[in-house]
Amino acid sequence: MGTTLYQQTKPVMKAFYILFLLFVCTAARAQTISITGTVTGDKHAVAGATVVLQNTGYRTVTNENGDFTLTNIPPGNYILQVSSVGYTIVNKNITAGTTNLFVQVPLTTGTRQLDSVVVQAAGQLHSGFTRLHDVEGMAIYAGKKTEVVVMKDMVANKATNNSRQLYAKVAGLNIWENDGAGIQLAIGGRGLSPNRVSNFNTRQNGYDISADALGYPESYYTPPAEAVERIEIVRGAASLQYGTQFGGMINFKMNHGSDSEKIAINTRLTGGSYGFFNTATSVGGTVNKLNYYAFFQHKSGDGYRPNSAFNANTGYAAATYSFNNRLSVTAQYTHLDYLEHQPGGLTDADFAKNPRQSVRARNWFKVNWNLGAVSLDYHLNPQLTFNTRFFGLLANRQALGLLTFINRIDDGSDRNLYIDHYRNWGNESRLLYQYNIGNMPATALVGFRYYSGHTNRQQGYGNNGSGGNASDFTFTPTKASDSLRYSDYVFPNHNTAVFAENIFRITPKLNIIPGVRYENITTRAQGTYTNVVFDLAGNPINPQQITDNKQNKRQFLLGGIGFTYNLTQPIQLYANISQNYKALNFNDLRTLNPNLRVDSSLQDEKGYSADLGIRKSTGIFNFDASLFMIHYNNKIGSILSTDATNFLIYNLRTNVAESRHYGLETYAEADIWKWIKGPAATTAVSLFSNFSLISAKYIHSKESAIEGRRVEFVPDVVFKTGVAVRHNRWAVSYQFSYTGKQFTDATNATYTDNAIDGLVPAYNIMDLSADYRISKHFSLSGSLNNLANAKYFTRRADSYPGPGIVPADGRSFFLTLQARL
Repeated sequence: MGTTLYQQTKPVMKAFYILFLLFVCTAARAQTISITGTVTGDKHAVAGATVVLQNTGYRTVTNENGDFTLTNIPPGNYILQVSSVGYTIVNKNITAGTTNLFVQVPLTTGTRQLDSVVVQAAGQLHSGFTRLHDVEGMAIYAGKKTEVVVMKDMVANKATNNSRQLYAKVAGLNIWENDGAGIQLAIGGRGLSPNRVSNFNTRQNGYDISADALGYPESYYTPPAEAVERIEIVRGAASLQYGTQFGGMINFKMNHGSDSEKIAINTRLTGGSYGFFNTATSVGGTVNKLNYYAFFQHKSGDGYRPNSAFNANTGYAAATYSFNNRLSVTAQYTHLDYLEHQPGGLTDADFAKNPRQSVRARNWFKVNWNLGAVSLDYHLNPQLTFNTRFFGLLANRQALGLLTFINRIDDGSDRNLYIDHYRNWGNESRLLYQYNIGNMPATALVGFRYYSGHTNRQQGYGNNGSGGNASDFTFTPTKASDSLRYSDYVFPNHNTAVFAENIFRITPKLNIIPGVRYENITTRAQGTYTNVVFDLAGNPINPQQITDNKQNKRQFLLGGIGFTYNLTQPIQLYANISQNYKALNFNDLRTLNPNLRVDSSLQDEKGYSADLGIRKSTGIFNFDASLFMIHYNNKIGSILSTDATNFLIYNLRTNVAESRHYGLETYAEADIWKWIKGPAATTAVSLFSNFSLISAKYIHSKESAIEGRRVEFVPDVVFKTGVAVRHNRWAVSYQFSYTGKQFTDATNATYTDNAIDGLVPAYNIMDLSADYRISKHFSLSGSLNNLANAKYFTRRADSYPGPGIVPADGRSFFLTLQARL
């Protein structure tokens, strides 16, 4: 007999109970002091300023007289950070001894707000990697596994958004490399598909950027690394604040204008292999109460393979007006357009013979993306802060090409054309309240979200145009034989959610963080499609136009709880367990792809995720080691099947089984030079290591071919290591990456003739990057990607950009000249 859900979760829950009891029983009451102070700005008291002891749970806000008090502070060295809207952030090094402290903190006028700020004191690593604090901006991160990539400290190829380098220190990520230009990001973690980041709730400055966050959470827009300040990643427990995704949340925090200058200009010019050309220019500054920033990037190139040229343009603009030290309003706009020639996939034999070849010359991909957001931040009183954000998307994507199996010759027949139009908008509002329970501070967060998504999707035959190779994204005039448009659908979706989390500080060392989220989701599919049956020769017969109208309404409650325990001031234990949920997307409701079919009885995915870890993120040696588990009910996957009529092989997308993912993730980094020479050393030699082990299998499946098989897109081992050296004007970084083998379907097929399913072999890659600061205003950087010219691939695609094996780029070189004016 199968085990019950209680039996499945019993070992995990037991571990959490033991951990909780350990926390409570060992919570020490060491000698403590109080820190009091006054915050002033322009010789006046500043009410509502945020006061934080970094890397601890101690946090408060100033009262109407600008006064604050932090109690029960253990002895030690701390960084006191003070911030308020309209003022520049101040950091003070303080020492808590045996007597109470009084601190006077003067603030100076500025427009930078505390919205996920990373501060690194003298002697700390400047490695470009850290974690989020317990409370930052308008969010609670206590008890969650978080990772932050700080772009200004990265020595990497930013012009190409090289995800292998940018995310090198994020544990356990599986990365698909679709193109060498970094136009589309594809990352997944803990055994979740990397496809267009669809298993993360993907955001920019806190708002959604995917095609439809509810019904089609794929991201065709990736913020340019040259315009990004930092990348914030929160694992599965983020579902309580950010919505129904097993993977968690990834947020791209964009750059802002200079706080100290009225105008500052930065321009970067990059050239590289395969005709790569990139230019990126930004301008920003602060004029009185207005902070502004604008960025434009153009990139183009010929690509590693024939038929892979691209042309992309990205623009971003933002402005923040601070009416006073309590109220500010921010407006942002993003535009992206690109046209990409896609060389198609390869069979295993073709890849082994020559991975640079292309057997498709008529495949194209086009995107036009427009994002907008307006937000308001208001300190209602010293303890209560309110934020509301309206956001919207007006966009389209168009895909044109042959989706027939790659082992068939392109006979010049009509191409498949897929056109999507996205029109989405929403609001997310949050209240953050700082209060005391007895003499211990506590933090409460409540929020509301409304989301409306509307997608129009058309699929049919594309006009071959002049010579049949052109990027003509128009439908061919209707043929009498098959009503040419396969389908014409609208997908209206609505989502209302409320959520709450609270940090209960039980002792100066122990925090408990419960959370809850209520979801109301409605998804619809309305339209028509042509049911086309193909004969053995692949010709359409007996087409029938069918009207379709589906609706799915559901309401549910998600719950979770987290714990943190500070063993010492910089070392923390953390744990959490949280329910997760993922709704069916558009492709699950209706898709017309000759390589893929969808089970008509497909259901939403449900489950939970858990973390248990220990971390340190200050000083010259940092680490994070954690165990995780993800449990899926009704896991959606692909089963290799055969059509009973024409005997063609296809993938059936269905609820294949339950799945359980266990894993270990570790990260460690140390500045060995400062360790030897002391924190005053001007040279830095940092070593890092990033390692993950994952076991993900299907259990309790009705399909004998699935039971006990490995979950697809799960490399059992991901290992990355590297060294970075900084000396005077030089910075050099070397990185080695290893990704273990993985399967692409639930049956664990190792080979198929059409190359859609099969094994993705293990691969290892080396990269080398360097920066040189020529003067105060000029710098030069270079990157040698895939140093050993390894021939490898990271994915097998069942549609665009394949179908078939999608080869990764070989060795390439890039050189960037940067000017700051």
